[in-house]
Amino acid sequence: MNLTWLEDFLALSATGNFSRAAQQRHLTQPAFSRRIKALEDWLGTPLFDRTSNPTMLTPTGLWFGDVAKQILTQASQLPEQAQAVAASRSDTLRFAATHSLSLTFLPKWLRSLESSLQIGPIQLVSDVLAQCEALLLQNKVQFLLCHTHDRSFAHLDSSSHTSVVVGADMLVPVKAPLPSCHGLVLDQPSARRIPLLQYSTESGLARIFRSTRASSLEKLATETVFTAHLATVLKTMALEGRGIAWLPRSLIDEDLSAGRLVNAGSEKWHINLEIRLFRKRKLEPDAAEAFWLAAGGVKMDQS
Repeated sequence: MNLTWLEDFLALSATGNFSRAAQQRHLTQPAFSRRIKALEDWLGTPLFDRTSNPTMLTPTGLWFGDVAKQILTQASQLPEQAQAVAASRSDTLRFAATHSLSLTFLPKWLRSLESSLQIGPIQLVSDVLAQCEALLLQNKVQFLLCHTHDRSFAHLDSSSHTSVVVGADMLVPVKAPLPSCHGLVLDQPSARRIPLLQYSTESGLARIFRSTRASSLEKLATETVFTAHLATVLKTMALEGRGIAWLPRSLIDEDLSAGRLVNAGSEKWHINLEIRLFRKRKLEPDAAEAFWLAAGGVKMDQS
């Protein structure tokens, strides 16, 4: 049996007319009639009453209508099911992580997990948070690693996604100890507007900053002199003495220790962050489930 015969059958069932059905199927009427006859011969029984106008289904044809739809539906799902079977046997872990965590936290974190888990191949996409969220929603990755704050979580539905805290970080306002930054302190009045190096809206850190410190900054005389979605870019600009930037402590620890960057405000301007690993609540391949448990996640329901 050819699956196209089933599509021919459904077209004729819907139209009740051989000529119109043949036209829908881009066939000549004789060729279309031969395919319907071939299906009936394969089944060993007529499906249509050709004496009626419009053409009517026989009792067997009425029964076969549901069967044909089921077969075509199942056939259309086979590629996805085959890919799912292949994926279920894969040891590759697929991550999306925000840029700064890809550079700083992720490598050390993976190394710490390797003491209790054999980790296979890893595919990593490093991008802004909005793109990382999209990759998880599209099932292109199994895990999303990002910064969060209790006032600013990832834009993922909690009914279909879950997460676990895997680390901690902090956004710290910093500047370079250069003449161009002299007197730039958030806690003291300044004779000039304080130049700020800000995150663009694509950044997940921008979400956190807006929800935690944006209103406090409105009380100060400031101006945004540079905007970017990467913390690494803002760090470079801060090192050049272009202004104050809130940067993840994990990204600037060495710079603070070496004195290349210094605090530009008291602790009230610091923003405590969580580092979270997100995933969908559906079951993943064994390697991904083992990794989730090793990272501190709760075992997924088998149902």
